[in-house]
Formats: sequence, C-alpha cells, structure tokens
Amino acid sequence: MTVHFIGAGPGAADLITVRGRTLIEQCPVCLYAGSLIPKAVLGWCPPGARIVDTAPLDLDGIMAEIAAAEARGDDVARLHSGDLSIWSAVGEQMRRLDAAGIAYTVTPGVPAFSAAAALLRRELTLPEVAQSVVLTRTSGRASSMPPRETLPAFAATGATLAIHLSIHVIDKVVAELTPAYGTDCPVAVVFRASWPDERVLVGTLGDIAVKVAEAGLERTALILVGPALAAEDFRESALYSRGYDRRFRPRDGGEPVA
Repeated sequence: MTVHFIGAGPGAADLITVRGRTLIEQCPVCLYAGSLIPKAVLGWCPPGARIVDTAPLDLDGIMAEIAAAEARGDDVARLHSGDLSIWSAVGEQMRRLDAAGIAYTVTPGVPAFSAAAALLRRELTLPEVAQSVVLTRTSGRASSMPPRETLPAFAATGATLAIHLSIHVIDKVVAELTPAYGTDCPVAVVFRASWPDERVLVGTLGDIAVKVAEAGLERTALILVGPALAAEDFRESALYSRGYDRRFRPRDGGEPVA
C-alpha cells in the first residue's frame, strides 16, 4: 500500500501532470482538499473509489483515513492544490507516515505563481531587470513568519516577489514594499488563476490597494510585485544571441558537441 501525494495544480483540471492523473485513476481511495481542488479532477477516480473531502478533517482524521486504507491494502491519492513544495502542509503528513512505516510518493504540480505568470503573459526574470523570484507570504493564523523573513528584507533585493496568502493585508504589503520599490513599481493581483472565474488586477504600489478594495478581493489571490512585470526595453538574453558560444551552437560554426 502506498500514499501518493499529488500536486493537483492551480485550478484548471488539465493543468495536472500526466503522472498525477494516472495515479488518481489507479487509486481506490482519494483524499482531497475540497475548497481548492476542482471537482473535475475527481472524475478520474476509478468507479467505486472512496472519495473523501479533507477540508473538515484535522490531521488525526486524515491519518485515520490513511490507516484504514492501509488496513484494506488500498493505495491512496492524496491531492493538494498547486505544488507540494510550498505551503501544502504535506511535511507533517509525511513525518507521520515515516513514523508509521507507510510508503509514499510525491508528485509535483503546477504552482500558482507559474499559472499567474502565464495568465499575465510575463516572464518573471528578465536580463538586467530581475533574475530572482522570491516566494513568500505574510504571517497568518496557521503559520507565523520567521523574524528574518520580512517583506522589507526581500524588497531590498529588487527581485520579483510572489506574495501568497496575503491579499487580506494588501495595505500592509504596500506599506512595507513601497520604500524599496517606489510607488510606481508594477503590481499584478491574480485571483484564482486558471479557474473559470479568474481575475487580474494590474496597477502599481501606489494604487493597487484601492483597486483590490474596489474589486472586493479578500482571499485566493496572489500578489506579484517587481519591475519585470512591466519592463519592455530589457536587453535580449545572450542565450539565443548569434555571438554567444554555446555547447550546442558553437560561435565558430563548428560541429555541436554531443
């Protein structure tokens, strides 16, 4: 028996990986986060599968479902939204499975910030504009932030920031980022990227808080901040430059190296 942790992607059912879908089709038990996983994904469960919405369950309840599946010898598809590597609460589940000696696998998914960038049709790293993307959040009820991980500290780098789980404190976000980026810095707020009701607000640190308030966005929105969101006159990457010597495209016209 194996528990398969699966990143189900940002929302659209067809943005799950082929591996993830295959595992869902093979598992007689599916545990999913009901408020974040589209119902279309559950259509891939095999006939007669036990499908459990874990939204009302605590960690003990989730582990009890897994233990019952183990007793039956049933593999479990454990679905989380986005990608499992960030803010998925999968770490404590894996720790308990390790302690119980229950086998598990981890299948990555498309993260929300990637879906948001695709919707905006923007590359978040541009030559000589931004070469780093910081994935962060503000403190919340479920988890506080370590003292050194602050928005002003990240803003000082000038990187593109992808700020999760913080739309409800947009005023605080703006206040802490403005000293480093300035009021004219581009901002995009993306609500439920890839879902049918997705929305995009584009502005600057000077006006985005007002736009968010007018739109009534209070949850499930990602805040992207940084010059790369609006840059148009950036230098072209050397990657495809005719004069750039690459292993597979030698500058001297010689044969590519295998």
